[in-house]
Amino acid sequence: MNLEEVLKLADEIVCTQTGQHLDDLQEAVLRGTLQRETYKQIAKKFDCSESRIREVGSEIWRILSEELGEEIHKSNFRASMQRLQVSIFSSVVQDHVQVGSLNFCREARHPQNIPNSNSHNQEISNPEQPQSLYQDLSEMPELGALYNRISELETITTWILQQHCRLIALTGISGIGKTTLAVQLVQQIKDEFEYVIWCSLDTSPTLAEFQDKLIQFLSQSEKLNSPQTTSQTLPLIKYLQNYRCLVVLDDIHNLFSSGELAGKYRPGYENYRSFFKQIEKLSHQSCFLIIGWEQPRDVHKIPSNNTPLRTLQLTGLDTEAGREILRDNGLTEVENWDTLIHGYQGNPLWLKTVAIQIQELGGCVTNLLSDNTVLLPEYLKDILQQQSDRLSAIEKQLLTVLAKESDSINLAKLLEKGMIPPSDLLNALQSLSRRCLIENQANFYTLSPVLKQYINNYQH
Repeated sequence: MNLEEVLKLADEIVCTQTGQHLDDLQEAVLRGTLQRETYKQIAKKFDCSESRIREVGSEIWRILSEELGEEIHKSNFRASMQRLQVSIFSSVVQDHVQVGSLNFCREARHPQNIPNSNSHNQEISNPEQPQSLYQDLSEMPELGALYNRISELETITTWILQQHCRLIALTGISGIGKTTLAVQLVQQIKDEFEYVIWCSLDTSPTLAEFQDKLIQFLSQSEKLNSPQTTSQTLPLIKYLQNYRCLVVLDDIHNLFSSGELAGKYRPGYENYRSFFKQIEKLSHQSCFLIIGWEQPRDVHKIPSNNTPLRTLQLTGLDTEAGREILRDNGLTEVENWDTLIHGYQGNPLWLKTVAIQIQELGGCVTNLLSDNTVLLPEYLKDILQQQSDRLSAIEKQLLTVLAKESDSINLAKLLEKGMIPPSDLLNALQSLSRRCLIENQANFYTLSPVLKQYINNYQH
C-alpha cells in the first residue's frame, strides 16, 4: 500500500465510526506517522503544540482500535494497515462491509497469522514491519517522583528521536536518579518504537545469554507470521536493522570488576566490549540505553557530536528540587536548607534518607544541623559502602588524601605530596570523576561533606 491508499482506508474507517471524515490535523498526524516523523516534527509542520498533536493522535488510535478490534499505536499503525489490506482480500471473508470501493470482513480484522502483503506497488517505506507493538517492561521499576530533570529528559529524547543515537550511557553516583529518569523516558517515547525491552543486569548474564534473550524477544513477529516454520533466527544486528528497537540495560556496573579502576570488564565478560562497539559502529535504526554507576572505558565521557554515541552523567539537583524532596518527606521547616542540600550533593536518595532520620528522631537532630553536623544514617552508610567496595586501592588512597583536605586542591598540590605516582594519580582522578565521587571545579578537586565524613570515619 502506498501512503495515499493508507490515508484513504483510514479515512473510511474513521468515517464509519464517527460519521465524519478526517480533518486536516488528523490527516497530518497519520501522514507524519507513515513518514516516520515524531509528534514534535508533525507539530512544527502544522504550527501547533506537540501536546495538541499527541491528543489528536491518541484520539485517532482510540477510534481505529475500536473499529479494527486491536490496539493501534503510533508504532504499529503502518503494520496494522498492511494486515488490513491482506484481510480485505482474504478468502475467509464472511461478513462483508463496504469500505470505499473495497469489501472487507469485520471478523478478518484480527489476523494474527497472516503474512505481509507482497504488493509490487510503491511501498511507504521499510516494507518489513512487525505486526504489533512489542514491549517487555516486566523488569522496569515503577515510576517514582522525577524532580526537576526536564532538561536531562529533553536532552536524551532529542538524542534518541532526533539525532538517532545508537548507544547512550546514563551514569551517576548511586541514588542520583538515573533509573527514575530512564523510566520516565521510556514511558514518554515507547510508542515511537516497534520493540521496547528493559533488561536488568543484576544477575550479570553472559553476552551469549543476553543476546539469546534479546533475539527471542525480537523474533516474535516472525514467529507470529510463520508459526508453522522453524526458520533459523537471524543475528541480533539484523533485528536491530530491520526494526526500530529501544533496549534499556540497567545496572550495567554488574559487568565490571570490583577493586579495579572504573569500567574494567569482569573475567568472562570482555566480549561485551566488542558488542557495544558493534552497536555503536554498525548501521541500524535502534538504540541502546545503558545505565549504571560506571560506564565502559571505551564509552567516553565527552564523545564527538559526529558519532552516534552519547554520555549523560547526572549530577545533583538544584536547591528548589532539593527542598521539594525534603518537603515530600515531611520536613516543612528546616534552617539552612541550602547548606543541607549542598552537603548531600542534591542527591535525591541521600536527601530522602536524611529526611526520614530527622523525622523519626525529631527536633534534637534538627538542632545538630545548625552546627553543620553531617548525618550518616545506617542506610546511607550501606549505600556508600557498596560504592566503596568497588574502588581500586589507588582510588581509596586518593580519597583518603582528599578527605583530609579542608579546601579544594589542584593537581600540582597533589603531585607535590608525592604519595601517589603521577601516572597512577591521573588514572585515579579520571576513574573517581567517572564515578562522580569527586568534584572538579576549575581544575581543583574536592569531596562533598558526606563523603569526607564517611571516608574519615568508616572507610578501612
